[in-house]
Amino acid sequence: DVVETQEHYKSRWRSIWIMHLTMFLSSVGFSIVVMSVWPYLQKIDPTADASFLGWIIASYSIGQMVASPLFGLWSNYRPRREPLVVSTVISVAANFLYAYVHVPHSHNKYYMLIARALVGFGAGNVAVVRSYIAGATSLTERTSAMANTSACQAVGFILGPVFQTCFTLIGEGGVTWKLIRLQLNMYTAPVLFGALLGVINIILIFAIFREHRVDDMGRQCTSINFEEEEVGGLDQDAEGSIDQVAVVSVNFLFFVILFVFAVFETIATPLTMDMYSWTRKEAVLYNGIILGVVGIESVIVFMVVKTLSKKTGERALLHGGLMIVLVGFFILLPWGKKLPNIQWQEIKNNSIPRTTFSEMLMPLWSLEATQLSSNHTAEPTGCPVSQSWCLNTPKIYLAQYISSDVLIGLGYPVCNVMSYTLYSKILGPKPQGVYMGWLTASGSGARILGPVFVSQIYTHMGPRWAFSLICGIVVLSLLVLEIVYKRLIAFSIRYGRMQE
Repeated sequence: DVVETQEHYKSRWRSIWIMHLTMFLSSVGFSIVVMSVWPYLQKIDPTADASFLGWIIASYSIGQMVASPLFGLWSNYRPRREPLVVSTVISVAANFLYAYVHVPHSHNKYYMLIARALVGFGAGNVAVVRSYIAGATSLTERTSAMANTSACQAVGFILGPVFQTCFTLIGEGGVTWKLIRLQLNMYTAPVLFGALLGVINIILIFAIFREHRVDDMGRQCTSINFEEEEVGGLDQDAEGSIDQVAVVSVNFLFFVILFVFAVFETIATPLTMDMYSWTRKEAVLYNGIILGVVGIESVIVFMVVKTLSKKTGERALLHGGLMIVLVGFFILLPWGKKLPNIQWQEIKNNSIPRTTFSEMLMPLWSLEATQLSSNHTAEPTGCPVSQSWCLNTPKIYLAQYISSDVLIGLGYPVCNVMSYTLYSKILGPKPQGVYMGWLTASGSGARILGPVFVSQIYTHMGPRWAFSLICGIVVLSLLVLEIVYKRLIAFSIRYGRMQE
């Protein structure tokens, strides 16, 4: 063991902050085009419909789910700079492809699909980011570093649409650079800006990022991933087996956490349109404001849990976060006798289009997919009679909805940070790339399955069944947490090298 010098400490934390930046840019890469995917798709390929848009949005999570274990495995045996740079280069190239999807004469929608899938593939580097932070921090530093990472990710999701809004000032026409056939407009400028940020990220990785590793007690270790074979294997602290039951349990809990939050994001627009007779424009505006406030609330929570975890411990916070999420969805259950307003116009005039739930299958997109659906002035509002449950399910009051948003916005970030932190501590000093890759993949899978689940249950059976099943899933996760509670301890504590 080597005592850490001041210079090593500074270099280690500079590298960690580069990882925070990488996480921020990864989330910006997803959210910076969410506001404009639907109108841009309609512009470049009129044959594309709402269901294909669902595939385009899902392709990001699918790409990330595939790439995360691969980049994680790569980072276990080679310098982490390699997968970080390669993944960022893929994202930059994918952004340029997105900017040029208007050029081909046909099948433009498929080029957009490929571009978004490659952006998601590049975002698989979050597994490398989290595995590096886990290996470069002591147990006492870990929670704070993981909270900062999640906060950077959340800020990226919030600022992405803000950047997009700024670029709308360029307009649809914009400027065309004929020599290289590049159109700079409100649709392409955001991805080109994202590509620029990616290039800056690559430069900073080469200039500032360095491989560092400390053990659970904060002592400097001389061995890092790609040198371990040369120096005679892992250091003594890495001896011992990982508790696979704890690993699988945290993966399950993380899947549930991301699953229920994806449901929460997806359900916002259709639920408020059905319950409060909001128009598409009103639903987009009001839910955009609500989700923005929830995002800010989440960033504040990320900062608070760093201090709170030192007093209560990660397991207790995870338990409390799941309880808050459970209460948030329980509040959404319909009570009372008043029914929502029924949308009868659809029967009287079949020519009037109605935005169906299938147009809102994906998180975040649900806020934008309806913007250009119709130019009719007589837009029908209320709960469509085609959803038979509208005739007998009580209305969910606005106070219920707002209260639920606040509680879920409080519980989700706590669960997110605590699950990542516990996971990294359970894995211990061994390279965590592959394991972090599986955790990221489980989260990506949840973001794909959550919207599909809620689209089917909500449309055919209504909010009572949808939210009751979600409550049941959260209760199941709480039971799993109770069963494995004593096993969710740090590797060093499990083998008696540190006291809890």
